[in-house]
Amino acid sequence: MSITTLRAEPRQAPRGATGRDLLDFATEALRTRRLAEVAELELAIEWAVVNGHPRDERDPMVTPGGDGTPSVRDHSIPELAMARETHPATTRALIADGLDLVHRFPLTWQVVKAGRCEPWVARKVAVISRGLLSDQVARVDRATARAVAGHAPSTVLEIARAKTIEADPETHRGERERSRHERYVRLSRADEFGYRHVIARVTAGDAAWIDAMVDRVADILALEHGHDHNHDELRSLALGWLARPVELLKLLLEHTQPKTDPNTTESTQPAWAPDHLAHTVERLCALPASQLARLRGRGRLFVHVTEEALRAREGVARIEGVGPIDVTALADVLGHAHVSVTPVLDLRLRRRSDAYEHPEMIKDHVWSQSGGDCFPFTPRSATRDTVDFDHAVPYDDTGPPGQTGPHNSGPLRRRHHRTKTLGGFTTRVVGPGRHLWRTPHGLAYLVDHSGTTRLTDRQASAMTEAPDGVELYFAPALTYEPPIL
Repeated sequence: MSITTLRAEPRQAPRGATGRDLLDFATEALRTRRLAEVAELELAIEWAVVNGHPRDERDPMVTPGGDGTPSVRDHSIPELAMARETHPATTRALIADGLDLVHRFPLTWQVVKAGRCEPWVARKVAVISRGLLSDQVARVDRATARAVAGHAPSTVLEIARAKTIEADPETHRGERERSRHERYVRLSRADEFGYRHVIARVTAGDAAWIDAMVDRVADILALEHGHDHNHDELRSLALGWLARPVELLKLLLEHTQPKTDPNTTESTQPAWAPDHLAHTVERLCALPASQLARLRGRGRLFVHVTEEALRAREGVARIEGVGPIDVTALADVLGHAHVSVTPVLDLRLRRRSDAYEHPEMIKDHVWSQSGGDCFPFTPRSATRDTVDFDHAVPYDDTGPPGQTGPHNSGPLRRRHHRTKTLGGFTTRVVGPGRHLWRTPHGLAYLVDHSGTTRLTDRQASAMTEAPDGVELYFAPALTYEPPIL
């Protein structure tokens, strides 16, 4: 195999360089660093090839990579680790990942070799799918190769996990069953101020209910202590209340009004009284957990699943804020909650509003169309209730009607919204779920279902000047062209 060659040192930006020059140098430095990591992977792979046969019967062989990758002399790994000034386990992982990419992920490896993505992301995908057989991993390779160059790392890893589940659902269920016995609750050492960390591994469903209960108790404590504690402090105090069940019962019941029949005159005063503990416990047991926890916005869960997967109980469901899971695990997440199903939106409709505020129906449309935060290279891990729905072209009180709608809106985290508004960035919706961005120094990016793509000035200008309703698509560049400085 050929080893990637690099300059000894990346070019240094000259003094007096313009802002645009510095940005181009940053892009070049990024690719130089990526190719340096590729060269390191190739050296590890070549080391494995050179040490692919035992010297004698006492020279053990190991297979650090997945199924279908060659073996390597176990005793050769520490030597390479010394040359790299790393622990042998670190070098073993490098060899394993390199062999996996060459033999199990050939499509992804081509993207990595071209310097078009972060090598560590591809390595992480190799680790996630290492348990798959060689004839099963091709599905993961195809999906990863399509996504790794344009999507945020968290999005690529989510795709890889979903495809790994699809490729071998039986093994995934076995791993899930095994992981049930690896749950724990642990305490860290106390720090110098007397505080400790509580670390637990619980099911996603239990975690959601614990979080909701902690939030509910924190809201109650805020009534008396909100002036002296921020919300995170109150949540920390609330967690301590879970260890005092009797006091917790009293606190919850004092601030939970039971549902009453409007046709009766039954009192709705809190039921707690010191001499009525038994009655209090009975009433607490009778109240549904959802009423006590009062989930508010946390009770809204966005689950993407096909009807076929639900009927067959086989496939992958995607939960916003959680990621891909086996469809049979949905019951663990939803628990005994009351589930309301929202119909799928027809994204072909051209919804418009004259008001500055986004109606809920338009928010749903924009969110479904964009699929998450539309800021360049941002992970699609945001949830609907954590984003602002921003007008791409600023709203004009004296402007034409119908300025608010999917044609002029995109979901942005508050931090990204602030960056766009105050940082000199501009954006335009150039098609359903397609957002064209320009930076203050003129760099242009297209964010769409395929991820984030760097555009040339000519491409960006063509998209900006295109009439409304006209969508432009460009063939991706096959080779990297360094900037001309």
